[in-house]
Amino acid sequence: MESKKVLIITYYWPPAGGPGVQRWLKFVKYLPDFGIQPIVYIPENPTYPIVDENLVKEVSDKAIVLKQKIFEPYQLASFFSKNKTKKISSGIIPNQKKQSFIDKLFLLIRGNLFIPDARFLWVKPSISYLEKYIVENNIDTIVTSGPPHSLHLIGLGLKKKLDLKWFADFRDPWTTIGYHKSLRLSNYATKKHKMLERKVLNTADTIIVTSKTTKTEFEAITRKPIAVITNGYDVENIETQPLDNKFSLAHIGSFLSERNPMILWESLVELIKDIPEFKSHLEIKLIGAVSQEVLETISQFGLNPYLNNLGYVSHEEAIAHQRKSQVLLLIEIDSEDTKSIIPGKLFEYMVSNRPIVAIGPKSSDFAEIITNTNTGVFFDYSEKVKLKSVILDFYNQFLQGKLQANGVGLQQYSRKNLTKELVKLLNK
Repeated sequence: MESKKVLIITYYWPPAGGPGVQRWLKFVKYLPDFGIQPIVYIPENPTYPIVDENLVKEVSDKAIVLKQKIFEPYQLASFFSKNKTKKISSGIIPNQKKQSFIDKLFLLIRGNLFIPDARFLWVKPSISYLEKYIVENNIDTIVTSGPPHSLHLIGLGLKKKLDLKWFADFRDPWTTIGYHKSLRLSNYATKKHKMLERKVLNTADTIIVTSKTTKTEFEAITRKPIAVITNGYDVENIETQPLDNKFSLAHIGSFLSERNPMILWESLVELIKDIPEFKSHLEIKLIGAVSQEVLETISQFGLNPYLNNLGYVSHEEAIAHQRKSQVLLLIEIDSEDTKSIIPGKLFEYMVSNRPIVAIGPKSSDFAEIITNTNTGVFFDYSEKVKLKSVILDFYNQFLQGKLQANGVGLQQYSRKNLTKELVKLLNK
Protein backbone atom coordinates (compact mmCIF):
# COMPACT_ATOMS: atom_id res chain seq x y z
CA MET A 1 0.00 0.00 0.00
CA GLU A 2 1.39 3.40 -1.01
CA SER A 3 2.21 5.79 1.85
CA LYS A 4 0.14 8.93 2.32
CA LYS A 5 2.19 11.96 1.22
CA VAL A 6 2.30 14.99 3.51
CA LEU A 7 4.10 18.19 2.51
CA ILE A 8 5.69 19.96 5.50
CA ILE A 9 6.69 23.60 5.03
CA THR A 10 9.21 24.69 7.64
CA TYR A 11 12.03 27.21 7.90
CA TYR A 12 14.18 25.61 10.59
CA TRP A 13 15.88 22.41 9.47
CA PRO A 14 19.36 20.98 10.02
CA PRO A 15 21.96 22.39 10.16
CA ALA A 16 19.83 24.94 12.06
CA GLY A 17 20.41 24.63 15.80
CA GLY A 18 18.30 25.77 18.73
CA PRO A 19 14.79 24.72 19.76
CA GLY A 20 12.92 25.68 16.56
CA VAL A 21 14.29 22.78 14.55
CA GLN A 22 13.51 19.93 16.93
CA ARG A 23 9.72 19.62 16.59
CA TRP A 24 9.47 18.77 12.90
CA LEU A 25 12.84 17.05 12.69
CA LYS A 26 11.45 14.50 15.17
CA PHE A 27 7.96 14.28 13.65
CA VAL A 28 9.57 13.56 10.28
CA LYS A 29 11.74 10.90 11.90
CA TYR A 30 8.69 8.92 13.08
CA LEU A 31 6.03 9.68 10.43
CA PRO A 32 7.16 6.80 8.12
CA ASP A 33 6.53 4.37 11.01
CA PHE A 34 2.84 5.29 10.74
CA GLY A 35 2.53 5.04 6.95
CA ILE A 36 3.20 8.71 6.12
CA GLN A 37 5.72 9.83 3.49
CA PRO A 38 7.11 13.19 4.71
CA ILE A 39 8.09 15.71 2.04
CA VAL A 40 9.88 18.66 3.66
CA TYR A 41 10.12 22.05 1.97
CA ILE A 42 12.88 24.32 3.30
CA PRO A 43 14.97 27.31 2.18
CA GLU A 44 18.17 26.50 0.29
CA ASN A 45 20.22 29.39 1.69
CA PRO A 46 18.69 30.38 5.03
CA THR A 47 20.10 32.76 7.64
CA TYR A 48 20.21 30.61 10.76
CA PRO A 49 21.35 32.46 13.92
CA ILE A 50 22.44 29.12 15.42
CA VAL A 51 24.01 26.23 13.51
CA ASP A 52 24.42 22.65 14.74
CA GLU A 53 25.97 20.42 12.07
CA ASN A 54 25.48 17.34 14.27
CA LEU A 55 21.72 17.50 13.65
CA VAL A 56 22.18 16.75 9.93
CA LYS A 57 22.72 13.08 10.74
CA GLU A 58 19.30 12.98 12.48
CA VAL A 59 17.37 13.71 9.28
CA SER A 60 15.32 10.65 8.31
CA ASP A 61 16.62 8.94 5.17
CA LYS A 62 12.96 8.29 4.28
CA ALA A 63 12.18 12.01 4.01
CA ILE A 64 12.12 13.82 0.66
CA VAL A 65 13.64 17.29 1.13
CA LEU A 66 12.85 20.10 -1.32
CA LYS A 67 14.91 23.31 -1.30
CA GLN A 68 14.30 26.69 -2.89
CA LYS A 69 16.36 29.85 -2.63
CA ILE A 70 15.25 32.54 -0.21
CA PHE A 71 16.13 36.22 -0.01
CA GLU A 72 16.13 37.54 3.54
CA PRO A 73 16.63 41.22 4.44
CA TYR A 74 18.79 40.02 7.35
CA GLN A 75 21.39 39.17 4.72
CA LEU A 76 21.62 42.90 3.85
CA ALA A 77 21.31 44.12 7.43
CA SER A 78 24.29 41.99 8.46
CA PHE A 79 26.55 44.27 6.40
CA PHE A 80 25.84 47.01 8.94
CA SER A 81 26.03 44.93 12.11
CA LYS A 82 26.33 41.18 11.83
CA ASN A 83 26.26 40.68 15.61
CA LYS A 84 23.12 42.76 16.20
CA THR A 85 21.34 41.16 13.25
CA LYS A 86 22.17 37.68 14.53
CA LYS A 87 20.92 38.50 18.03
CA ILE A 88 17.65 40.06 16.88
CA SER A 89 16.94 37.17 14.49
CA SER A 90 17.45 34.72 17.37
CA GLY A 91 15.19 36.67 19.73
CA ILE A 92 17.88 38.31 21.87
CA ILE A 93 16.49 41.85 22.06
CA PRO A 94 18.39 44.37 24.22
CA ASN A 95 16.64 45.90 27.22
CA GLN A 96 14.66 48.94 26.02
CA LYS A 97 16.60 51.35 28.25
CA LYS A 98 19.91 50.11 26.84
CA GLN A 99 19.02 50.05 23.16
CA SER A 100 21.34 52.00 20.90
CA PHE A 101 20.12 54.02 17.92
CA ILE A 102 21.05 51.06 15.64
CA ASP A 103 19.13 48.64 17.90
CA LYS A 104 16.02 50.84 17.73
CA LEU A 105 16.36 51.27 13.96
CA PHE A 106 16.71 47.52 13.35
CA LEU A 107 13.67 46.78 15.55
CA LEU A 108 11.62 49.50 13.85
CA ILE A 109 12.43 48.07 10.41
CA ARG A 110 11.93 44.46 11.53
CA GLY A 111 8.53 45.21 13.05
CA ASN A 112 7.05 47.55 10.46
CA LEU A 113 8.55 46.60 7.09
CA PHE A 114 9.02 42.85 7.53
CA ILE A 115 5.43 41.70 8.09
CA PRO A 116 4.92 39.18 9.49
CA ASP A 117 8.70 38.59 9.61
CA ALA A 118 11.89 38.78 7.60
CA ARG A 119 10.99 35.70 5.51
CA PHE A 120 7.98 37.34 3.82
CA LEU A 121 9.77 37.57 0.45
CA TRP A 122 9.83 33.76 0.29
CA VAL A 123 6.03 33.50 0.24
CA LYS A 124 5.18 34.19 -3.43
CA PRO A 125 7.99 32.15 -5.02
CA SER A 126 7.21 29.25 -2.68
CA ILE A 127 3.50 29.26 -3.60
CA SER A 128 4.44 29.25 -7.29
CA TYR A 129 6.92 26.37 -6.92
CA LEU A 130 4.80 24.24 -4.57
CA GLU A 131 1.55 24.62 -6.50
CA LYS A 132 3.15 22.82 -9.44
CA TYR A 133 4.86 20.21 -7.23
CA ILE A 134 1.65 19.40 -5.32
CA VAL A 135 -0.35 18.86 -8.51
CA GLU A 136 2.34 16.75 -10.18
CA ASN A 137 2.79 14.54 -7.10
CA ASN A 138 -0.84 14.14 -6.06
CA ILE A 139 -0.41 15.63 -2.58
CA ASP A 140 -3.59 16.40 -0.68
CA THR A 141 -2.24 17.39 2.76
CA ILE A 142 0.14 20.18 3.77
CA VAL A 143 1.50 21.40 7.10
CA THR A 144 2.98 24.84 7.75
CA SER A 145 5.09 25.40 10.86
CA GLY A 146 5.67 28.82 12.39
CA PRO A 147 7.34 30.93 13.52
CA PRO A 148 8.38 32.37 11.17
CA HIS A 149 4.69 32.95 10.51
CA SER A 150 5.39 33.90 6.89
CA LEU A 151 5.26 30.16 6.26
CA HIS A 152 1.56 30.15 7.17
CA LEU A 153 1.05 32.66 4.37
CA ILE A 154 2.48 30.05 1.98
CA GLY A 155 -0.20 27.66 3.26
CA LEU A 156 -2.82 30.37 2.87
CA GLY A 157 -1.84 30.93 -0.77
CA LEU A 158 -1.82 27.22 -1.60
CA LYS A 159 -5.18 26.64 0.09
CA LYS A 160 -6.74 29.35 -2.10
CA LYS A 161 -5.40 27.76 -5.28
CA LEU A 162 -5.77 24.03 -4.60
CA ASP A 163 -8.15 21.51 -3.09
CA LEU A 164 -6.09 20.29 -0.16
CA LYS A 165 -6.17 19.86 3.61
CA TRP A 166 -4.05 22.42 5.48
CA PHE A 167 -2.75 22.06 9.04
CA ALA A 168 -1.23 25.25 10.52
CA ASP A 169 1.19 24.34 13.33
CA PHE A 170 2.02 27.11 15.80
CA ARG A 171 5.12 26.34 17.85
CA ASP A 172 4.61 29.78 19.45
CA PRO A 173 1.72 32.28 19.38
CA TRP A 174 1.68 35.05 16.76
CA THR A 175 0.54 38.50 17.92
CA THR A 176 0.79 37.76 21.65
CA ILE A 177 4.37 36.45 21.61
CA GLY A 178 6.46 38.33 24.17
CA TYR A 179 8.88 40.01 21.76
CA HIS A 180 6.11 41.67 19.70
CA LYS A 181 6.00 44.48 22.24
CA SER A 182 9.68 45.14 21.62
CA LEU A 183 9.28 45.55 17.84
CA ARG A 184 8.09 49.19 17.99
CA LEU A 185 5.06 48.37 15.87
CA SER A 186 3.01 51.16 14.28
CA ASN A 187 -0.80 50.97 14.48
CA TYR A 188 -0.81 49.91 10.82
CA ALA A 189 1.68 47.09 11.46
CA THR A 190 -0.21 45.90 14.55
CA LYS A 191 -3.49 45.75 12.60
CA LYS A 192 -1.85 43.96 9.68
CA HIS A 193 -0.34 41.29 11.95
CA LYS A 194 -3.75 40.69 13.55
CA MET A 195 -5.49 40.62 10.18
CA LEU A 196 -3.05 38.02 8.81
CA GLU A 197 -3.28 35.95 11.98
CA ARG A 198 -7.10 35.96 11.78
CA LYS A 199 -7.02 35.02 8.08
CA VAL A 200 -4.69 32.06 8.69
CA LEU A 201 -6.65 30.82 11.70
CA ASN A 202 -9.93 30.96 9.79
CA THR A 203 -8.68 29.43 6.53
CA ALA A 204 -6.60 26.47 7.71
CA ASP A 205 -8.59 23.25 8.16
CA THR A 206 -7.01 22.47 11.53
CA ILE A 207 -4.82 24.47 13.90
CA ILE A 208 -2.14 22.69 15.94
CA VAL A 209 -0.72 24.41 19.04
CA THR A 210 1.72 23.42 21.76
CA SER A 211 -0.20 24.62 24.84
CA LYS A 212 -3.69 24.85 26.31
CA THR A 213 -3.43 28.61 26.78
CA THR A 214 -2.67 29.19 23.08
CA LYS A 215 -5.66 26.99 22.22
CA THR A 216 -7.91 29.14 24.42
CA GLU A 217 -6.47 32.32 22.91
CA PHE A 218 -7.08 31.11 19.33
CA GLU A 219 -10.60 29.88 20.15
CA ALA A 220 -11.54 33.54 20.57
CA ILE A 221 -10.49 34.16 16.94
CA THR A 222 -11.62 31.05 15.06
CA ARG A 223 -14.13 28.20 15.17
CA LYS A 224 -11.80 25.87 13.28
CA PRO A 225 -10.72 22.74 15.21
CA ILE A 226 -7.64 23.29 17.40
CA ALA A 227 -5.49 20.40 18.64
CA VAL A 228 -2.85 20.58 21.36
CA ILE A 229 0.27 18.54 20.60
CA THR A 230 3.09 19.58 22.90
CA ASN A 231 6.78 19.25 22.16
CA GLY A 232 8.48 16.23 23.66
CA TYR A 233 11.62 14.21 24.20
CA ASP A 234 13.33 11.65 22.01
CA VAL A 235 15.44 8.62 22.80
CA GLU A 236 18.97 10.03 22.86
CA ASN A 237 21.97 7.72 22.60
CA ILE A 238 24.14 9.59 25.08
CA GLU A 239 26.56 7.74 27.32
CA THR A 240 25.79 7.72 31.04
CA GLN A 241 27.15 10.94 32.48
CA PRO A 242 28.97 11.21 35.82
CA LEU A 243 27.28 13.93 37.88
CA ASP A 244 29.08 17.25 38.34
CA ASN A 245 31.20 17.39 41.50
CA LYS A 246 29.91 20.91 42.13
CA PHE A 247 26.34 21.83 43.12
CA SER A 248 25.67 22.96 39.55
CA LEU A 249 22.58 24.93 38.56
CA ALA A 250 22.42 24.72 34.77
CA HIS A 251 20.37 26.88 32.41
CA ILE A 252 20.35 25.48 28.87
CA GLY A 253 19.10 27.58 25.96
CA SER A 254 18.67 31.29 25.24
CA PHE A 255 18.79 33.41 28.39
CA LEU A 256 16.94 36.57 27.35
CA SER A 257 17.10 39.94 29.13
CA GLU A 258 13.45 39.68 30.21
CA ARG A 259 14.09 36.28 31.81
CA ASN A 260 16.59 37.75 34.29
CA PRO A 261 15.42 36.12 37.57
CA MET A 262 16.32 38.49 40.41
CA ILE A 263 14.77 36.14 42.97
CA LEU A 264 17.24 33.42 41.95
CA TRP A 265 20.32 35.64 42.19
CA GLU A 266 19.12 37.06 45.54
CA SER A 267 18.49 33.55 46.90
CA LEU A 268 21.97 32.38 45.90
CA VAL A 269 23.65 35.42 47.47
CA GLU A 270 21.74 34.87 50.72
CA LEU A 271 22.66 31.17 50.78
CA ILE A 272 26.33 32.07 50.28
CA LYS A 273 26.09 34.37 53.31
CA ASP A 274 24.05 31.94 55.43
CA ILE A 275 26.03 28.75 54.77
CA PRO A 276 29.84 29.09 54.79
CA GLU A 277 30.52 25.95 52.70
CA PHE A 278 27.83 26.69 50.08
CA LYS A 279 30.10 28.94 48.01
CA SER A 280 32.76 26.23 47.72
CA HIS A 281 30.21 23.95 46.04
CA LEU A 282 28.15 26.38 43.93
CA GLU A 283 28.41 26.50 40.12
CA ILE A 284 26.09 28.49 37.83
CA LYS A 285 26.27 26.88 34.38
CA LEU A 286 24.92 28.86 31.43
CA ILE A 287 24.75 26.98 28.12
CA GLY A 288 23.51 28.85 25.07
CA ALA A 289 23.11 32.49 24.03
CA VAL A 290 23.04 34.76 27.09
CA SER A 291 22.03 38.42 27.02
CA GLN A 292 24.50 41.02 28.21
CA GLU A 293 21.97 42.25 30.79
CA VAL A 294 21.86 38.82 32.47
CA LEU A 295 25.67 38.64 32.61
CA GLU A 296 25.86 42.17 34.04
CA THR A 297 23.31 41.32 36.73
CA ILE A 298 25.23 38.19 37.75
CA SER A 299 28.32 40.37 38.07
CA GLN A 300 26.47 43.03 40.08
CA PHE A 301 25.34 40.37 42.55
CA GLY A 302 28.95 39.25 43.01
CA LEU A 303 28.24 35.80 41.52
CA ASN A 304 30.95 35.86 38.82
CA PRO A 305 33.29 33.56 40.83
CA TYR A 306 30.65 30.83 40.51
CA LEU A 307 29.77 31.40 36.85
CA ASN A 308 30.63 28.92 34.13
CA ASN A 309 29.42 30.48 30.87
CA LEU A 310 29.88 27.78 28.22
CA GLY A 311 28.12 29.53 25.31
CA TYR A 312 26.36 27.59 22.57
CA VAL A 313 27.07 23.86 22.36
CA SER A 314 25.64 21.17 20.06
CA HIS A 315 22.32 19.56 20.94
CA GLU A 316 24.18 16.36 21.80
CA GLU A 317 26.43 18.22 24.27
CA ALA A 318 23.42 20.05 25.71
CA ILE A 319 21.73 16.69 26.44
CA ALA A 320 24.93 15.51 28.16
CA HIS A 321 24.97 18.62 30.37
CA GLN A 322 21.30 18.09 31.25
CA ARG A 323 22.12 14.65 32.55
CA LYS A 324 25.17 15.54 34.60
CA SER A 325 24.14 18.88 36.12
CA GLN A 326 22.81 18.69 39.65
CA VAL A 327 19.81 21.01 39.09
CA LEU A 328 18.24 22.28 35.86
CA LEU A 329 16.93 25.85 35.59
CA LEU A 330 13.86 26.65 33.50
CA ILE A 331 13.05 30.36 33.42
CA GLU A 332 10.28 32.18 31.55
CA ILE A 333 9.46 35.89 31.30
CA ASP A 334 7.10 37.17 34.01
CA SER A 335 4.26 38.22 31.73
CA GLU A 336 0.65 37.33 30.87
CA ASP A 337 1.85 36.79 27.30
CA THR A 338 4.24 34.00 28.29
CA LYS A 339 1.83 31.77 30.24
CA SER A 340 1.31 29.72 27.08
CA ILE A 341 5.01 29.17 26.41
CA ILE A 342 6.17 25.63 27.14
CA PRO A 343 9.91 25.59 26.40
CA GLY A 344 10.89 22.62 24.24
CA LYS A 345 13.79 21.78 26.53
CA LEU A 346 11.34 21.08 29.39
CA PHE A 347 10.65 17.60 28.03
CA GLU A 348 14.33 16.76 27.67
CA TYR A 349 14.86 18.10 31.20
CA MET A 350 12.08 15.81 32.46
CA VAL A 351 13.78 12.61 31.30
CA SER A 352 17.27 13.63 32.50
CA ASN A 353 16.52 12.41 36.04
CA ARG A 354 17.69 15.78 37.40
CA PRO A 355 15.36 18.01 39.46
CA ILE A 356 14.02 21.14 37.75
CA VAL A 357 13.80 24.58 39.34
CA ALA A 358 11.28 26.46 37.19
CA ILE A 359 10.45 30.17 37.47
CA GLY A 360 7.68 31.83 35.49
CA PRO A 361 4.38 33.73 35.59
CA LYS A 362 1.52 32.46 37.75
CA SER A 363 -0.71 29.84 36.07
CA SER A 364 1.94 28.95 33.46
CA ASP A 365 1.09 25.93 31.32
CA PHE A 366 4.46 24.35 32.02
CA ALA A 367 3.92 24.58 35.81
CA GLU A 368 1.11 22.04 35.51
CA ILE A 369 3.30 19.64 33.51
CA ILE A 370 6.19 19.84 36.01
CA THR A 371 3.83 19.27 38.96
CA ASN A 372 1.92 16.40 37.34
CA THR A 373 5.11 14.57 36.34
CA ASN A 374 6.89 15.14 39.67
CA THR A 375 10.00 16.37 37.86
CA GLY A 376 10.69 19.58 39.78
CA VAL A 377 9.26 22.61 41.55
CA PHE A 378 7.65 25.68 39.97
CA PHE A 379 7.88 29.19 41.45
CA ASP A 380 6.27 32.43 40.40
CA TYR A 381 8.28 35.63 40.72
CA SER A 382 6.83 36.44 44.17
CA GLU A 383 8.02 33.20 45.79
CA LYS A 384 11.61 33.97 46.73
CA VAL A 385 11.36 32.48 50.24
CA LYS A 386 10.02 29.21 48.85
CA LEU A 387 12.66 29.19 46.09
CA LYS A 388 15.50 29.70 48.55
CA SER A 389 14.12 26.91 50.77
CA VAL A 390 13.91 24.42 47.88
CA ILE A 391 17.44 25.24 46.65
CA LEU A 392 18.69 24.66 50.20
CA ASP A 393 16.81 21.33 50.35
CA PHE A 394 18.33 20.29 47.00
CA TYR A 395 21.77 21.34 48.28
CA ASN A 396 21.42 19.16 51.38
CA GLN A 397 20.35 16.20 49.20
CA PHE A 398 23.40 16.90 47.01
CA LEU A 399 25.68 16.73 50.06
CA GLN A 400 24.15 13.36 50.96
CA GLY A 401 24.51 12.06 47.39
CA LYS A 402 20.73 11.61 47.13
CA LEU A 403 19.70 14.39 44.76
CA GLN A 404 17.61 13.15 41.83
CA ALA A 405 14.17 13.47 40.26
CA ASN A 406 11.59 10.70 40.20
CA GLY A 407 9.39 11.52 37.21
CA VAL A 408 6.05 9.82 36.55
CA GLY A 409 3.90 9.58 33.42
CA LEU A 410 6.67 10.75 31.08
CA GLN A 411 5.94 8.32 28.23
CA GLN A 412 3.04 10.45 26.98
CA TYR A 413 5.60 13.09 25.96
CA SER A 414 7.84 10.81 23.89
CA ARG A 415 8.30 12.02 20.31
CA LYS A 416 6.98 8.73 18.93
CA ASN A 417 3.76 8.93 20.97
CA LEU A 418 3.27 12.56 19.96
CA THR A 419 3.78 11.63 16.29
CA LYS A 420 1.07 8.99 16.73
CA GLU A 421 -1.29 11.76 17.89
CA LEU A 422 -0.29 13.88 14.90
CA VAL A 423 -0.98 11.02 12.47
CA LYS A 424 -4.51 10.62 13.89
CA LEU A 425 -5.13 14.27 12.95
CA LEU A 426 -3.56 13.96 9.49
CA ASN A 427 -5.67 10.91 8.68
CA LYS A 428 -9.03 12.41 9.75
